[in-house]
Amino acid sequence: MDFDLKSTEFWDPRATRKEVLRVFDVCHGCRVCDTFCPSFVNLFQWVDDNFGNVDGLNDSQVNQVVDLCYQCKLCYTVCPYVPPHEWDIDFPRTMMRASLVESKKKGTSFADRIFGDTDLVGSLASLSAPLVNWVNQNPSLRALMEKYLGIHRDRLLPTFHAETFAKWFRRHSQGAPGRKGRGEEKAAFFYSCTVNYNEPEIGKAAVGVFEKNGIDFIVPVQQCCGLPFLDSGLVDAALRKIKANVNTLSQAVRRGYKVVVPSASCSYMLKRDYPRFLQTDEARLVSENTYDLSEYLLAVHEKGRLDLNFPQKAGKIRYHQPCHLKAQNIGFKSQELLKLIPGAEISRMQCCSGHDGSWSVRKENFELSMKVGKPLFRFMKTEDACTVTDCPLSAIQIQQGTGKKPVHPVVVLHQAYGLDGGE
Repeated sequence: MDFDLKSTEFWDPRATRKEVLRVFDVCHGCRVCDTFCPSFVNLFQWVDDNFGNVDGLNDSQVNQVVDLCYQCKLCYTVCPYVPPHEWDIDFPRTMMRASLVESKKKGTSFADRIFGDTDLVGSLASLSAPLVNWVNQNPSLRALMEKYLGIHRDRLLPTFHAETFAKWFRRHSQGAPGRKGRGEEKAAFFYSCTVNYNEPEIGKAAVGVFEKNGIDFIVPVQQCCGLPFLDSGLVDAALRKIKANVNTLSQAVRRGYKVVVPSASCSYMLKRDYPRFLQTDEARLVSENTYDLSEYLLAVHEKGRLDLNFPQKAGKIRYHQPCHLKAQNIGFKSQELLKLIPGAEISRMQCCSGHDGSWSVRKENFELSMKVGKPLFRFMKTEDACTVTDCPLSAIQIQQGTGKKPVHPVVVLHQAYGLDGGE
């Protein structure tokens, strides 16, 4: 599938619908993704009701299948017809195209812009974090948010911090752009908006691990990766974010740094989507030199450069590999990394949590998202093990389903080193 935003055919509603139905027809004949997500469950049922004829689907049914695709990418990892196959099937990107075309035709709402602009919302919320966190937990105000913003009243929302990771790092480094290590390994830390505004402890732990291992690292000027804008149909705003990040990160790569990302969705975005949305040598350079955080640290270990002196043992761990990490097709790097800690006993489950960005936040999707995550909740609901996931949003969803919030693998590593919280 050609994903060319400059093509007039890409934005043509009739050409888009034709491509959507072509993909539906192939998927219905295959059905390997029968129970992967609500999109496929509804698609196959409706096509069956039309005796296998996708042309019998009405506009409402087509739009619902598109809307229910929350871009987990799991179908792509098992699809037998992905490029370079002659059928050229990419279900998630086809659904994204259909969603972008629909958004361009109908326009976007105020709520869409709020969901998409995480940098604006995060920076404003951090200025009055205690008040924002109180509002997010107040039942009466949450009812108003549901009515006017479409945010389900029961959805756990991220916690905001007055001291973002970026503010903490400026204080931590005393104004220096980074910390010089031994020079053998060089990392440009793309911390992500979620870590910056909502989970700064993940960023602090990563910094502590970098410093412990003598890694020469910098924290480049950066913006949100752009994925939330794409989820909201705001492709032009997403492209502005992408171009700004590519400009900064490509310069770091040319200086010998690897781009290291602690959030699976953001590392996927930089690796897979940046060169599709911005078809330049610089975007490809960033893509080819981007690593998920655990992937990078394990690569350091494989060179014999990771400190394996862990004063603290790990014990039992239940690990969830997020969809966007599985979709990177890099294996189980976090699990392998955690196994390096003495005493680590790791059980793993690959299962969608059902959060998927802003999709599960919306009132029409929340209950469905909890059904999607139910198998994972059962696995992660334990009293005798540390629960771990690479995805901060999956951690919130798991907390919603189990009452216990998992931690990031780098936090477990940081604790095993006996470090003091990153200060």
